[in-house]
Amino acid sequence: MSGVWMFQQNGVVRLVENPKAESNSKHGKVLVHLASNEVITSYSVLERKLMALGWERYYDDPSLIQYHMRSSIDLISLPKDFSKFRSIHMYDIVVKTRNVFLVKDM
Repeated sequence: MSGVWMFQQNGVVRLVENPKAESNSKHGKVLVHLASNEVITSYSVLERKLMALGWERYYDDPSLIQYHMRSSIDLISLPKDFSKFRSIHMYDIVVKTRNVFLVKDM
């Protein structure tokens, strides 16, 4: 099975075997881990990648999933529900983890 896992507008992730054929559709964006070329499909996958970079879970706000890096003032805040994970959250991750993630059009 080959292809790319893509986020749809409703937050569901699906496998697209020919992503170029669907590039003009209205599916949105995907967050890609550059080293592994893996599309982030869940918070558990994202958490493993962030923890490997030294990010720690921050439990200050129970309505959010948050990560912080001890060596900086950066804080990544994400909605608790993965279906509400949008491109603004993806770009926040990209900015705070330079050269680790990339946001791509689906």
